[in-house]
Amino acid sequence: MSSVPCPLHATPADPRFAIRPMTPRDVDIALDWAATEGWNPGLDDARPFFAADPHGFFVGTWEGAPVGCISAVAYGDAFGFIGLYIVCPQWRGKGFGMRLWNEGMAYLGARNVGLDGVLAQQPNYRKSGFVLAYRNVRYEGVASAHEDHADGATITDARNIPFDRLLDYDTRAFACARPAFLRAWLSQPQEHARALAALDGDAVCGLAVMRRCGTGHKIGPLFADDLSTARALYRALVCVLPGETVFLDVPEINPAAVALAVEHDMQSVFETARMYTRAAPDVPLAHVFGVTTFELG
Repeated sequence: MSSVPCPLHATPADPRFAIRPMTPRDVDIALDWAATEGWNPGLDDARPFFAADPHGFFVGTWEGAPVGCISAVAYGDAFGFIGLYIVCPQWRGKGFGMRLWNEGMAYLGARNVGLDGVLAQQPNYRKSGFVLAYRNVRYEGVASAHEDHADGATITDARNIPFDRLLDYDTRAFACARPAFLRAWLSQPQEHARALAALDGDAVCGLAVMRRCGTGHKIGPLFADDLSTARALYRALVCVLPGETVFLDVPEINPAAVALAVEHDMQSVFETARMYTRAAPDVPLAHVFGVTTFELG
């Protein structure tokens, strides 16, 4: 966290506090803060996060030193997502967080905006026009090998599939197309991440990524046409990590996704409120077995 001394009487209007767009280095700092908060980001999140929208990351500074941040990623002209909303502990309660919030929301403008917020903050988000859509539940488990992981599906390295086919599948399971992010997400260093696709004949019927984090590994997205395909992808991912910790962020509104976590002896450890400023996007949540990230949707 920031080691800059915090004046006792700092106020939101103090000219020593300023907001500017993040550089890639600033994103690294923000993710270090997220790790300190216990959010357990991926080791290589910075590059794909920034690729999603290089103009949508903001840092608050005191006399030039970073003290807070927010991401407000614009996915095209209609949809955006708020995340990485952090003010260093010694700088909280001075109004700087609200200035960062207003900056991010102003950048997203008239778009439908989503977020995954801690449950206790729902009243504050409602004041900004957000409405609860459903809850996402983080499940934690231990990876193990399963001889029957294929479950009849053809599982392959996602890099073997033309990108436009993966993008088409991802777009149908997300709120809109996110080509820059997806390309970077699928190409994370192989020593830290795996990206798999499921095929039904020549058709893509599932897509999943697992990445190494400060603690364990997170799976996201886990998109699949049905539970059988989701199970095949999950098992194909974790079978190479027996005994290691894995996390899966599940839309509680999808009972098949909850069943997948439960059948692999995963335990609920955290929940978020998925909220939007307008109606929830028309996403087939029955195909969403794992959220990509709580920071970017």
